[in-house]
Amino acid sequence: MARICEISGKSVMVGYNVSHAHNKTKKKSFPNLHTIRIVNEDGTRIKIKVAASTIRTLKKKRK
Repeated sequence: MARICEISGKSVMVGYNVSHAHNKTKKKSFPNLHTIRIVNEDGTRIKIKVAASTIRTLKKKRK
């Protein structure tokens, strides 16, 4: 399964580790994904993968 936030669309970022001698090696930065359960209007539960930053934003907007 893909490492993508299902709400915000955040995905893996690609970059370089750069040493003092300016040698470059590829690296990946993964989003901080959590699996949460959401209850629909009809009472069914679904599981989705959401980034932690998105969860914090949703909690802030809910107030």
